[in-house]
Amino acid sequence: MGSKGREIIGMDVDELLGLLRRAFCDEWLAYHQYWLGAKLVKGPMKDAVGAELLQHATEELLHADMVAMRIIQLGGTPVTKPAEWYIHTNCGYEAPDDPFVKTLLEQNIKGERCAIGVYKKLLDITRDKDPVTYNMVLTILQQEVEHEEDLQALLEDYELLVRAMKE
Repeated sequence: MGSKGREIIGMDVDELLGLLRRAFCDEWLAYHQYWLGAKLVKGPMKDAVGAELLQHATEELLHADMVAMRIIQLGGTPVTKPAEWYIHTNCGYEAPDDPFVKTLLEQNIKGERCAIGVYKKLLDITRDKDPVTYNMVLTILQQEVEHEEDLQALLEDYELLVRAMKE
């Protein structure tokens, strides 16, 4: 990392790197959960849900890239072994073993809520201390909020469809 780039950070860089490495692990696990869920999804609205999950997977992969690049800029190394993603994750991983639409939506909403919490914390600790990381986190947080909204809307549509089918 450049010395000027390090100077502008008004916090412990190692602490920040630790938080970013955990977020990096979260993003890779979220990518995999979304991507695999998009392939396995079954039930009413599976095409719409699959398309949304695939779009979210792509965005989670971009988040992983952004976080990795920031870790490297700060002089750190992203977690290099996938087996360690489970050790360092904030949000965990829920395997899409039950590929039913409602189950996948609920699992991924839970994951997005966790991600929102992780990035809100990062936003709070980098505010006025690290403008570069702050701006990156703000971008990611905005997308995670959109993901939660998208998934909730699909779940609401699913529930309306099920209710209409019962009537």
